[in-house]
Amino acid sequence: MSSRTGGRVRAPRLPSALGAFVRKELHHIVRDRQTLAILLLMPLVQVLLFGYALRTDVRDLRVAMVDPTPDVLTVRLRNRLESTPRFRVVSTATSTALLEDQFQRRVADVALVLPTSFADGLARGDRTPVLLVTDASDPNSGTTMQSYVRAALADFESDLSAPGRGPVRIQVASRMRYNPTLESANLFVPGLIALVLTLVSALMTAISLSREKEQGTLEVLLVSPLRPWQIIVGKVLPYLALGFAITCLVLLAARVVFAVPLRGSLTLLLAESVLYTIVSLSLGVLVAARTTSQRAAMLGALVGTMMPTALLSGMIFPISSMPGWLRPITNVVPARWFIVIARGIMLKGAGLGILWHETLVLAGMALLLLVAATRSFHARLD
Repeated sequence: MSSRTGGRVRAPRLPSALGAFVRKELHHIVRDRQTLAILLLMPLVQVLLFGYALRTDVRDLRVAMVDPTPDVLTVRLRNRLESTPRFRVVSTATSTALLEDQFQRRVADVALVLPTSFADGLARGDRTPVLLVTDASDPNSGTTMQSYVRAALADFESDLSAPGRGPVRIQVASRMRYNPTLESANLFVPGLIALVLTLVSALMTAISLSREKEQGTLEVLLVSPLRPWQIIVGKVLPYLALGFAITCLVLLAARVVFAVPLRGSLTLLLAESVLYTIVSLSLGVLVAARTTSQRAAMLGALVGTMMPTALLSGMIFPISSMPGWLRPITNVVPARWFIVIARGIMLKGAGLGILWHETLVLAGMALLLLVAATRSFHARLD
């Protein structure tokens, strides 16, 4: 309030004007409850996710054993691995015929191939060869898993070389499957496809729709003969085409610049990319329908899509290294299933016969999110 002194108007003092301005800004922040809640929860969520997801150790290491001639020592070795919390023996076979299928289906992480007459070779003091085959599609995890198994074999060898017995020598030969050169690009490129598609599809769609709501242009659609599902289709089709083009560009750059292999079907990979783009677009529409401002939509898309894609999808950090309570949460992250599909096609040459489960999960997510987005958008228009 201004005051009069001697007929002149005196301007309000600076401290009181500044205080009024600060109170006004605080009122605006408190009034936008969605944005305030996201701003308060985002640091907490980031700390928790980074704290639990940023781990490089590997737990629940699945071991497939090939034992042509089971004997006392091979059973002892298997029991020793099973008694260790870090290892889990998933199968024991007499030949290597099923190993390729187990690796492609992600049933086994490591295969331990024992020679014929394992106990006899150790008893004679020969250098008994053991073949260690590791899934190196994730080179960091592959190296770590190989080190764990080598350490377990060294402990087993040390126990057998007790005083009073002859020397026991186990010669371990290693083989890295699917990424023998341990190139990091082979790990990151499939994850980058998911990250870029999420950025273009979910984030940009949420921002675009929210901006039109704030500007009032969506009101024009209320008097048009278009139905809500037609409005959504019209909004997302350009982004679907853009996502397809981006996938082609990323794959071309990965092949030409980084020599990332593509051992499977390119057509299948592009079709799976389109399916994942539909899931991301549906998430973006759902976020836009549930938020009241462009800023809230952007923050909601970042927290709900970008952060889980980067941290909980296995893009960088293996899911097997996460705590047991966090692993089930990763099942609701669409990028987790797409990255498995992309790595399976590109690095392992897997087909739909192996990746049908992940494809079915993505298709179910797409259907569920499309229905939820359409209903939310219809309610917002009403």
